[in-house]
Amino acid sequence: MAKNIYLTVVVPAYNEEQRIGFSLFRLKDYLQSRHLDAEIILVDDGSNDRTAEVAGEIMKDYPAFRIIMLPANRGKGAAVRAGVLQASGELVLFTDADLSTPIEELEKFLPLIREGYDLVIGCRALPESVIKKRQGWLRERLGKCFNLLVRLLVIKGFRDTQCGFKLFRKEAAREIFLRLDTEGFAFDVEVLLLARQLGYKIAQVPVVWVNHPQSRVRLVRGSLGMFLELLKIRRKKNGDTLSCP
Repeated sequence: MAKNIYLTVVVPAYNEEQRIGFSLFRLKDYLQSRHLDAEIILVDDGSNDRTAEVAGEIMKDYPAFRIIMLPANRGKGAAVRAGVLQASGELVLFTDADLSTPIEELEKFLPLIREGYDLVIGCRALPESVIKKRQGWLRERLGKCFNLLVRLLVIKGFRDTQCGFKLFRKEAAREIFLRLDTEGFAFDVEVLLLARQLGYKIAQVPVVWVNHPQSRVRLVRGSLGMFLELLKIRRKKNGDTLSCP
């Protein structure tokens, strides 16, 4: 394991056997080309395919690589939380396993951390963002409806809570994820709510984004689950509970 880790990259994965190898190769190549002291933590969220085996083979020559195995599929929020709480880096990035936001976009985020921001998030809804491949019509409309509900029910000021590319200072990441309760896809909303409640400084950055059709969010069941999670987050907001478990 590299000493004085600067960056930890957390990658949640569930049944990603087909594409995790390419994504990890891109991550490894980028980090090594930039000479960053970085570790990569893959969190296997109870996959029933060869995600972990493929990842281990691709990353066997990268010493600062770990796999966390969750015994059962618990959800993206639970997977990211498990990785973040074991991060060694001064900075912690979580990114989707399909790299819908290319890892090269990190170049936009690091200067803002140096300027004093505690959390920098990708925002696909900003005018400067470049959407190279859009989602299907129905999925895109459901996403917009979800973001509207987020602003109405939980937290204002964020046009895109769900972009899977967020960079934290380590101390901010730990304080937020120690308090995180949401285990499913709506966890990003609670992350931002907690960050605001804790007084952390947040920046939103336009990103390049490419839709990958093999989304793990099922349209009907997934959307209903995210809505129910949103209601739970709203209750937590109203309770204003910031104590750690």
